[in-house]
Amino acid sequence: MIYAVVDIETTGGYAAANGITEIAVFVHDGTKVIDHFETLVNPLQPIPYFIQTMTGITNEMVADAPPFEEVAAQLFALLNDKVFIAHNVNFDYSFLKHQLQECGYELSAKKLCTVRLTRKVFTELPSYSLGNICRSLRIPIENRHRAGGDAWATVQLFEMLLRHNAQPHIEQFLKKSSKEQYLPLHLPKEQIEQLPRKPGVYYFRNEKGKVIYVGKAKSLKQRISSHFTHNGAGRQKQEFIRNVHHISYQLCGTELMAAVLEETEIKRLWPIYNTSRKQISIQYGLYVFEDQRGYARLAIERKRKHLRPVHTFGLLWDGYRLLWNMIERHQLSPRLCFVDKTKETGDFAEQYDEPVVYNRRVERALQTLHDELPTFVVLGEGVAEGQQSCLLIEKGKFYGMGYIPKEMKLKGVTKLKKMLTPSHDNDFIRDMIYRYAEINPQQRVDFSE
Repeated sequence: MIYAVVDIETTGGYAAANGITEIAVFVHDGTKVIDHFETLVNPLQPIPYFIQTMTGITNEMVADAPPFEEVAAQLFALLNDKVFIAHNVNFDYSFLKHQLQECGYELSAKKLCTVRLTRKVFTELPSYSLGNICRSLRIPIENRHRAGGDAWATVQLFEMLLRHNAQPHIEQFLKKSSKEQYLPLHLPKEQIEQLPRKPGVYYFRNEKGKVIYVGKAKSLKQRISSHFTHNGAGRQKQEFIRNVHHISYQLCGTELMAAVLEETEIKRLWPIYNTSRKQISIQYGLYVFEDQRGYARLAIERKRKHLRPVHTFGLLWDGYRLLWNMIERHQLSPRLCFVDKTKETGDFAEQYDEPVVYNRRVERALQTLHDELPTFVVLGEGVAEGQQSCLLIEKGKFYGMGYIPKEMKLKGVTKLKKMLTPSHDNDFIRDMIYRYAEINPQQRVDFSE
């Protein structure tokens, strides 16, 4: 087996918008180094000052160095069909794969991370950064934070690992069935192995235990593993991978329960990486008020913090559709409901009933709306034996969720509500439950009260 021990220096932390400033590759046959390549690289962009300070590589030093495309063919020949070794391998690999791809080369190599391998062989080191490992194992390291110096230190570490019976671990890492090389650097493989293949909600946590991402899954093990199969070159993906230290989860009886819990947890925790679902949805409400002449007026407006709407809508169109239905069924005035905004003049002025007469029709319309809003539950599999999942819609709004005994008789919502966890209603959750109930009517139980 032939290995390529690699280290690179870059202008930043992710490949999609940053360049490589230096590359070193030591080709190793498992016994000794058989080839060596090292060069500065012109990243075709300024090197940030703090990186210049850390690495010692300045803009002047790389000004006359070859751009990556000039060394791409030679690098691909060195790396292709070899085991790619680096300290925190996913970082170096993501940069080189991205840069080679930009030059028309498709790198697809087996990977070996010396951080993970060292943890297997030397289990009680205080730290597994390259500098601290070298200090602990008395490996000399020169030109720290330069590609050649760090790569050569990694070679010496690799050879020490081989002398301490690392070969069985290497063989295990390189099996096709092993996904360990794709995992975030700080995430123990055991946390993935212990995940159940059941529905649930999972939480990715950072070093301090703070939740940074919430997701839902039909199979927790399969879904969580898929996060790390293709580590893209973008900033958010690379930062995300670096920040995942721990995983926790909640089992759910069904995928629908998981989807509803995911939505409520995202709104509760606001995790930094749930960007697509953190937007506060603008809801609309149906409001009723009395004007100066004494007429009860209905209006569709954006939901207001200190006003209680009669009913809410996720989409403005849904609100107007309902309001027009009320107008037609109960002979309400389009103008008094703010859906006809033409100016009243002369003979075209609308003739209204007396307020007391008109307002009775508004009251009947609102009562009919209230009476027709459905109250029902959607039942499904439970987490434990003898229970079933339960999602309650009360008068058209999501009340909450939980697990109830299978033998429980559903005669009303008063007793049922005491067994459920209340939650905030929103149009996303409501739409999910309504759609599911429509597709699976056998799991819906309606209440007449």
